[in-house]
Amino acid sequence: MTDAEGRQVPMVGCPIKLSGTPVEYNLAPPDLGEHTEQILRALGYVDSDIVALRNNGTV
Repeated sequence: MTDAEGRQVPMVGCPIKLSGTPVEYNLAPPDLGEHTEQILRALGYVDSDIVALRNNGTV
């Protein structure tokens, strides 16, 4: 599978094989940290919290 930047991304195959409805992989997995800010916001963190976490190397 190729990601949005054209890099080859290894994928784990689906363990269930169905002849009538084979698995199709349409999207590559997200990059490491791609959704970190969205997740932190959903958990209630505000901008200043996120900046502090980035500055001290936590995220």
